[in-house]
Amino acid sequence: MIIRLQLPPPCFLFLFPRSSVPSLKPLRNPNFRKPRFALSLNTQFSDHSDSGILFREKILYLENHLNVDFRKAFRENPHSRSATLSTLKSVEVCLSSMGLELSAVGRVLDMYPKLLTSTPDYDLYPIFDFLLNEVQIPFPDIRKSIIRCPRILVSDLDLQLRPALKFLRDLGFVGLNAITCQTTMLLVSSVEHTLLPKIQYLESLGLSHEDVVNMVLRSPALLTYSIQNNLVPKVSYFLGDMKGDLLELKSFPQYFSFSLERKIMPRHRSLVEHGLSLPLSKMLKVSDGEFTARLIEMRLQSLTVDR
Repeated sequence: MIIRLQLPPPCFLFLFPRSSVPSLKPLRNPNFRKPRFALSLNTQFSDHSDSGILFREKILYLENHLNVDFRKAFRENPHSRSATLSTLKSVEVCLSSMGLELSAVGRVLDMYPKLLTSTPDYDLYPIFDFLLNEVQIPFPDIRKSIIRCPRILVSDLDLQLRPALKFLRDLGFVGLNAITCQTTMLLVSSVEHTLLPKIQYLESLGLSHEDVVNMVLRSPALLTYSIQNNLVPKVSYFLGDMKGDLLELKSFPQYFSFSLERKIMPRHRSLVEHGLSLPLSKMLKVSDGEFTARLIEMRLQSLTVDR
């Protein structure tokens, strides 16, 4: 049986963009500055009865209803052991109000158990307000943003999300390139330790700042790849073994999204073995079957020319 809870009135301030409800103002509460994910205001330490039936009911709710590993939840968020069932249910109601189906709510809470004892008004609705009114993600896409990057729900607004949004907009993620539900994952990246170093690395190859900006706008995932584990080895192989030209890399930044060991190297070596070559996009964007067919066709054409 699903229990429908009555949310406090302030919660609904975050359900609509400010433009659509001009008379509403975002919740301004000094508690926003308090440490996030402390015990909920509704949290009660367990009494004698909680050690029995109520505690068992909470475990069943986590395991059977949300499909959350309660052992992991209690281990990673000890406060959840003593939190009331109504506290946990208020988090489910909050996430459901933003369009997440029950299975998605369970996955998010299983990944980040500290959300179980969050206070929706202070910890979650401000994040949704930020996505709706500052990032300007349409309400129907909020669900997609959270499912793609649930980490955004445990990220600090002022220390993480807003600085990242400003950096990305300054970089060129505006207008047609604005942040969408497909790219909100960039918002959880550190400007100093993640985003800026990748821009600087690509520029160190000899690419201009404008070239790099165009590359990341065309392929935003570039900003999510590890420099040491992805960019460096792929650049090394491209410039070394493939004797590639930076101009081609600039025109096809999606090159970095393909596996070096499973796709780039095998296909390049197959071409070299037969004395053939292809532009990066034609070499990588097709399926294995299409690549094999194209390789056979090119070999037949080369044999015809030799005759």
